[in-house]
Amino acid sequence: MIISLIGYMGSGKSHISKVLSQKLQLKLIDLDKEIFLKNRMTIPEIFEKRGEIYFRKQERLLLEEIFDTEKDCILSLGGGTPAYYNNIELITQKSESVYLRSSVKTLTERLLKQKQKRPLIAKIPDENLPEFIAKHLFERQVFYGQAKYTVATDAKTPEEIGDEIIALINLP
Repeated sequence: MIISLIGYMGSGKSHISKVLSQKLQLKLIDLDKEIFLKNRMTIPEIFEKRGEIYFRKQERLLLEEIFDTEKDCILSLGGGTPAYYNNIELITQKSESVYLRSSVKTLTERLLKQKQKRPLIAKIPDENLPEFIAKHLFERQVFYGQAKYTVATDAKTPEEIGDEIIALINLP
């Protein structure tokens, strides 16, 4: 079984996927890391040198490849992955998809600490970040909302979130 974690940047996908991988003894695949390895460029470098369309095509190709070749793993997806092509349909058909839902307040607090590593928000003034996140989240909600499961992450530890996902999917 493949468990896919989706959600906005800063929702905890990378961290929670590590927790789940350890708890369930399953391989962890981080889609952004796979794109980095294939292209030998960081995500910000890809955005800068090749553009977002190139990045989204790479994302789709690797997503298809993972679903074609993997059986049991935890898959951490980029925040925008479900919103492009028909990725969300592929994700929900081929995996147990879990939307990590976080409030704008929580996302803003987390993302303010990592702005420079995030190409989509690096140049947004701090005071405008909550509004940007709220607007972006609203646009992507139609995709995130299609996940099989939704787990609220605010005020929970990664371990609690991992346990909740395991219980929802009904794993031992």
